[in-house]
Amino acid sequence: MFTGIVEEIGTVRDTSRNRLAFEASEVLQSTRTGDSISVNGVCLTVVSLENHGFAVNVMPETLRQTNLGGLRYGDSVNLERALLVGGRLGGHLVLAHVDDTGEVASVVSEGDARIVRVSAPDRLMRYIVNKGFIAVDGVSLTVADLDDVSFVVSLVAYTMEGTTLGRKRAGDIVNLEVDILAKYVENLKERGGQELTPEFLREYGFTGAIDAG
Repeated sequence: MFTGIVEEIGTVRDTSRNRLAFEASEVLQSTRTGDSISVNGVCLTVVSLENHGFAVNVMPETLRQTNLGGLRYGDSVNLERALLVGGRLGGHLVLAHVDDTGEVASVVSEGDARIVRVSAPDRLMRYIVNKGFIAVDGVSLTVADLDDVSFVVSLVAYTMEGTTLGRKRAGDIVNLEVDILAKYVENLKERGGQELTPEFLREYGFTGAIDAG
């Protein structure tokens, strides 16, 4: 489990067959082999700790279904260690199980912020709501706007400097993970055959969804 609050930007140092290695420092603190680290929003297991870095094994399916398959030596990635029990949840609950990839459609500066529109697959758009959460390359963000085929997020200076999102350009591929609560609500609705009403949400403990409107 993660929060979508990136701890540092790491650098790709090896892309051998089914193996990736990264240069890092912050995420190495207290990390042992077998621990989980989110790399661009993908939960991976540390198989070895190396000088100023760590290595992971990656399944071919993961390389095909996420943007990790396009990584090259020297590329930058977002890194986050798994959430400690009792720690602050600064972003939202992120499983680091990527649902699909999206494509950056446009990037527009707006004062000190940057407005990024991302095209997403139809099957994910149903879970994306205005003012709701979404993880983009492992970064917890709030949806600022959306239409039938894309959504918009606003990047503040801190996010642009502390993650790789500040370097994204139109055409770049990003990993997407929708809010798990949306999937649970849909599943409960389908199994129960009930209409999605405020009463239904309260019954199953989704009071936050009601408060968010």
